[in-house]
Amino acid sequence: MVSECRVAGPTGEVGGLFTVAADPIATLVFGHGAGADMRHATMQSIAEAFAAVGISSLRFNFPFKETGKFRVDSKDVSTGTIKAAFEFATEHYEGPYCLGGHSFGGRMTSHAVLDHRLDVAALIFCAFPLHPAGKPSVERARHMDAIETPMLFLSGDRDKLAERRLMTQVTGRLGATLRWLDTGDHGYRILKRSRVREDDIFAEMAGYARQFVLKNVCP
Repeated sequence: MVSECRVAGPTGEVGGLFTVAADPIATLVFGHGAGADMRHATMQSIAEAFAAVGISSLRFNFPFKETGKFRVDSKDVSTGTIKAAFEFATEHYEGPYCLGGHSFGGRMTSHAVLDHRLDVAALIFCAFPLHPAGKPSVERARHMDAIETPMLFLSGDRDKLAERRLMTQVTGRLGATLRWLDTGDHGYRILKRSRVREDDIFAEMAGYARQFVLKNVCP
């Protein structure tokens, strides 16, 4: 079941969508990527797959998408919106509470948890954009050394924004959990003929997320 809500962010209200799991083990507050919004098919697929394994989720719009703009919001506005969505979730839905996002949403979440000292049980990053395509680097993850919260990275093994060697290096340094998604790219497109797993990529992600939550949030 999905219900709509309004979240009071730093620049005004933004929309939210809460997808409740039948037998929830946690609630995930989840931000969208730079080229999507909370209603994008990818966001919906993630929410539905996670709900199927017991993880409820609150999707929300960043202000730039709420107002129909294409340029992403500043870091301060983005992290402030994440803070507002997280606080809304703690006031209206059952915990424990996890925080995360897809691509840009995940990157901003990694800043928000530090900048606003958010008390979250765990962080879940889907297609974390470690670097721009064709420009391998780990600079975008430098600040994450200060995060003490358990972290899960779900990364497609064909993601051009997360070079495998560097992503493995970063997550190892952080003590984070890294799961590679079979033949997935940054947008979760797969290679059907060479994919070894028979399940849907979103079901694959959800299975990893449930294992992580059960181990690190509610063992």
